[in-house]
Order: sequence, then C-alpha cells, then structure tokens
Amino acid sequence: MKTSGTAVRQTKGYKAAVIAALACICVLATLGCMAVGSVSYSIPEVFQALIDREADARLIVWNVRVPRVLCGGMVGICLSLSGCILQGVMRNHLASPSTIGVTSGASFVGYLTLVAFPQYYHVLPAAAILGSFATTMAIYALAYEKGVSPVKMILSGMAVSAMFGAFNDIIRTFFAEELGHASGFMVGSLNGIVWKDFRMILPYMLAGIFVCFLLPSRMNILMLGDEMANSLGLRTERFRLLLIAVSSLLAGASVAVAGLISFVGLIVPHIARLMVGSDYHYLFPASVLLGYALVVVCDTVGRVILPVGDLPVSIVLSFIGAPFFLFLLRRKKDNG
Repeated sequence: MKTSGTAVRQTKGYKAAVIAALACICVLATLGCMAVGSVSYSIPEVFQALIDREADARLIVWNVRVPRVLCGGMVGICLSLSGCILQGVMRNHLASPSTIGVTSGASFVGYLTLVAFPQYYHVLPAAAILGSFATTMAIYALAYEKGVSPVKMILSGMAVSAMFGAFNDIIRTFFAEELGHASGFMVGSLNGIVWKDFRMILPYMLAGIFVCFLLPSRMNILMLGDEMANSLGLRTERFRLLLIAVSSLLAGASVAVAGLISFVGLIVPHIARLMVGSDYHYLFPASVLLGYALVVVCDTVGRVILPVGDLPVSIVLSFIGAPFFLFLLRRKKDNG
C-alpha cells in the first residue's frame, strides 16, 4: 500500500491536481484575508467593494487590504522562488535567502540607500537587488574550493549574515531619525503597504517568474551533478551565475517592499518538494502558490491576533520557521 501511494504521488496527474488545489487555496486565502481585519466584511461585500467605486467597504478593501494582500503574496512568491533556486545551486535543502545571509546583504544596501538618498525611494529595489547579488556571489566565492561545499556555504552564509546584521544595527542606531519613515522595512512588515509598493515590486517579480519558468529542464539536469550536467551540454558555472542573478533579483525585490523576512525561502520549497517531488517543472509552480498563501495568511494572522496594532509578518513567520529549521537539522542529522 505504501509503495502504491508513493507511485500515485509520482504521477503527473497527481502533481497537477496538487497544484490546482494550491491555486484554489490561494484564491480563498486572498478573498478571506481581504475580508478579515479590525473591520470585517463578508465575501459578497468584498466582491462589491472590488467592482463598485461607491461601495461602503471600498475605501478599506481597495485602498488598504488589496495592495497589502497582493504585495504580501508577491513577496512570498519572490522569496519562495529564490529559496528554490538557491537550494538547487547549493544542493542543500537548508539554503534560503535568509539562512545564508542574502536578505541581510540586500537590507544593508537598502538602509544605505534610504539614509544617503532618501529622495530616490524608487531606486530602492535596484539597490536591494544589487546588495543581494553581491552578497550571494561573496558567499559562493567563500565556499568554493574545487566545487561548492554545502556545509561551507551555510557556514559562510551565517558569518556574512552576522556581519551584515551588525552593520544594519549600526545604521539603525546612528540614523534612527532618517529611517523613521521606514519602520516596516526595518522589522519585516507589510504595514503601510500601498499601491505604489505594488507597482514597484510587480515588474521585478514578473521578470523573475518569467525566467524561472524557462529553467526547469536545466535545473533538473544540474541536480544530476556537475560531471553529468557537463556531459549533457550544460555549462554549469555559467548557469549557476544566471541562477544567482535571478535569485538575487527576487530576494532583493522582496526586501525592497517588506524588509527582512526570514524562513519563507526555507519552508516553502521543502514543503513543495514533499508534495510534488523534486522535478522543477512542478516544484516551481507549487512553490509560487505555497509562498503566496503562506505570507498572505501569516500577515493576516499578525493583523488580527492583537487587540490593538499589527504584529509584523516576519515575527509570525519566525515562530513557524525557526522550529521548522531545527526539525530539518534534526532530520538531516538522523539521516546522515
């Protein structure tokens, strides 16, 4: 029976059904999270607010909740895809933008931009992407010695993350006044998200998704090992550089909008892999949908869990992600 169940889970029909179910969950999560808050609405009232400019709920639903939910979902998509790619590049399921310090580097450059060029807020995504790319390349170089060592990669990432964390603390300490208008960016929050933020992250997310969905076949080849991949005609080092660039684009875009959010890039690819396997033709779509739903739901939990005020989504995700990370470490130890 166990073998039969495993065989079913490996079929294309099963994987397509899982992805379709995740898509339905995303739609339900979107509508539900738009309805829930300090003022709650029914689903029909949400629909009415979306299509009728004169609806009573229009102001709150359209101007406040829709951009926040959509931006939260896009942040989840960006971080999930970035984690998927990094885990493939490093062949380590513990790799993610947060655990190896990529988002810390993006946050550092973002802080510098906000302090030095506050009038150029629109360049924040480009600055965060640049910081993300530079950090990933530095970690990759530190861990490279006749090939990339997964253990060295994680340890190098933790060291780089700690260093950038110290730099970020220095900037927050000495330039608190200049960063006063960017409190959400500092703590990893979607509070205060408006349509301007949606328009800012949208092109970067679409570009990243477009490239990602051109990569599954080559990602699957890369997973066979460098020697086999090279024999099949894949230029592995060039391909890894492309993957690092795409991962940096996605991680930097998410940091520019929501600040430092941890564990999404770790949790989501792992759960998606358990659901649809390691074939990137299915892993990428499953990660996109899971990442969207996870961040949207966790942000809504943060909005409603306190009697007054919001709990940043990064805190809610950390409560979930930290135990999950320890579980993965324990499982890896038991298996090795």
